[in-house]
Amino acid sequence: MDKSATRRVVLLGKTGNGKSSLANIIFGEARFKINHFNDLKACVSEGETKSVKGRSITLIDTPGLFDQGKSDKDMRPEMIRCITECAPGPHAFLIVLKVEKFTEQEKAFVTRICEHFSEDALKCAVMVFTHGDQLNEGVKIDEYVQQSEGLNDLVKKCGGRCHVFDSKYWNNNEQDEYRSNQFQVDSLLNSIEQIVMDNNGGYYTNEMLQKVEREIQKEIELNKPLSGDSSPETIRRQAKSAVLKKLLENGGRPWSKSILGLAVAAGLITVVSAVWISLKGRVKVPDKVVADSVAAVVEQIAEMMPAVSSPVVDIVEQIAEMPPAVSSQLVDIVEQIAEMPPAVSSPVVDIVEQIAEIATGEADKGAITSMEAGMWIMDHLMCLYERTYNPWNPFE
Repeated sequence: MDKSATRRVVLLGKTGNGKSSLANIIFGEARFKINHFNDLKACVSEGETKSVKGRSITLIDTPGLFDQGKSDKDMRPEMIRCITECAPGPHAFLIVLKVEKFTEQEKAFVTRICEHFSEDALKCAVMVFTHGDQLNEGVKIDEYVQQSEGLNDLVKKCGGRCHVFDSKYWNNNEQDEYRSNQFQVDSLLNSIEQIVMDNNGGYYTNEMLQKVEREIQKEIELNKPLSGDSSPETIRRQAKSAVLKKLLENGGRPWSKSILGLAVAAGLITVVSAVWISLKGRVKVPDKVVADSVAAVVEQIAEMMPAVSSPVVDIVEQIAEMPPAVSSQLVDIVEQIAEMPPAVSSPVVDIVEQIAEIATGEADKGAITSMEAGMWIMDHLMCLYERTYNPWNPFE
């Protein structure tokens, strides 16, 4: 089996929509456990690889990642498992819905997928419907889709690709070729191949998936001397397990706190940088004082997260390039910022007010007001938050 040609396919759908049953239909055997009681604690994301009609397919089944009411914190462990399984990125997403009314809940589910992956993911997506026996006699799935404006728009965003299955009634249906799971499997595999061709043989990826893949490759290289006669598949599986363990162990902090902590520190440093510029030439401080304070901030940021995002690096570089025109009070504030806990609370307000007081006291009167300082920091916080926030990214 040519592993380089293996297609990685992620199944996404609400709990109870039939993802595991669909995966078993595609493989032609029961590889995935079906959760009859909707017990998410008993299910985890898992990947299986098999040759299907001469094509190597890896299916990654996910346990209702985007279910309504499920927080990012609750989803985090399964997201980490999913991205580790599909790294460096899936060739296709199967968005699994039931043949039933397309309600606001289904719309919210799809919206949440787009929020976490971006709308570009839909270019690599196939809409797959389960419980196909609910279709009226003689009605095909594309005709059913056209009956709902919202559903029709969604399928168009997925390139018009949609298929339908039924795990109960269509397994041995010889009377109606269309209402046959085997016919639908053939059509689905063709849709996946078409997506790969449209992407010039590539797959959906992003920075986070690439980082996970780099970690897997590091593990593979590290363990090569100890691998003996193990197959490449076994070596990669062991490497993925090691990376997954590390990510889960490092994933204790809630995303909102860790990411906002980074954004707070970076945003505050940006405010200090702005004040330094405004004070340029007015207050002289030795170069070493500035250099030491910058070094302290860099060290603190490096300890905050496993990987420092580029916006923070840019800000630190800007600080390092500035002339030594900052008061000793501002150096103290930089140290406060570096030591500040990752929470947006009263300490932030206090520090902003101190910056405003120093700017108005040591520099020109009225050069910067407390409100202006507050607006400035919020602008930078939002900018950094939007640029770095990605709940799927365990490194940020």
